[in-house]
Amino acid sequence: MPANLPPKYFDIEKKLKTARDSREKIEIMEELLAIIPKHKGTEKLRALYKTKIAKLRVQDKKKPATSHQGTTYTIEKSGAGQIVMLGPPNAGKSSLLKSLTGTEPKIADYPFTTHAPSPAMMKFENIQIQLVDTHPISADFIDVWHSELLKNADAGLFVLDLGAPDSRDDLLTVMAQLEEKRIEFVADETGQSSSRQIPYRRILVVANKADLDSSGEKARLLREELEGTFDMTAVSATMGTDMEELKARLFALLRVLRVYSKAPGKDVDKTDPFILPEGSTVNDLAKAVHKDFAEKLKYARSWSRRTYDGQRINRDFVLSDGDIIELHL
Repeated sequence: MPANLPPKYFDIEKKLKTARDSREKIEIMEELLAIIPKHKGTEKLRALYKTKIAKLRVQDKKKPATSHQGTTYTIEKSGAGQIVMLGPPNAGKSSLLKSLTGTEPKIADYPFTTHAPSPAMMKFENIQIQLVDTHPISADFIDVWHSELLKNADAGLFVLDLGAPDSRDDLLTVMAQLEEKRIEFVADETGQSSSRQIPYRRILVVANKADLDSSGEKARLLREELEGTFDMTAVSATMGTDMEELKARLFALLRVLRVYSKAPGKDVDKTDPFILPEGSTVNDLAKAVHKDFAEKLKYARSWSRRTYDGQRINRDFVLSDGDIIELHL
């Protein structure tokens, strides 16, 4: 029986000849397995690739830990904060990145399309937030650079597929992989480390492909399963459903404030706010405006939801998102 392989198969197969190491070969073979039709004529070919993948994984495990470091990546932070996107294969991370940022990442209907971290800027009101798409994480594969990216990031965005048989198991699988790399996630990170000295990272769970869940029943059940551990929201990247709400939740995930510095007698410019951590004070804003301002600051005036316009405040006044502060030296 003929195999009837699609044209894309032969394009991907060519990559095997230039693969740099066993890990890259495994990725390419997994791509091939995802697009090879499942019928009698392809049984031997599929079995061949599965055998090769198994042998390469065994060889990798036998190598000394120092012999295979893999490629590492450092993504310089930009904008109001950096959020790393995580998830199992084919959850739709790249499609979600495209919908949120307008960029054109490589998207396909087979797993492991993303091979390296892919940063892009998401506009939220008058600021930009950096999102970083990453290689999928599975039960038997995680890149060496996943943990390094997360240690540097401000938060994580975990993307699940509502069409998958068990999305919660996918979440637990990836969490276990990252915990082995000394990364743990919480819904509300307080800045402290656990007793095992593993740093926490805040995370939001996004159930993608809500268009496949017309009744909303799958999303409801998943939300109930995650209740008390992680916050979850359901969206559809392909349909653009609830994207603005997701952007607002990602901004909230960063735990930052937009504060505007106003010069005495001048109008405020709301196009370029100072980004400060929640809990920041007028003194922190003064330092952000200029390193000498904190020492020279006499008092400030506030235009805030908690004060009347132009109310005089001291340097210990705790700021809120959207505050307008006039510094007097």
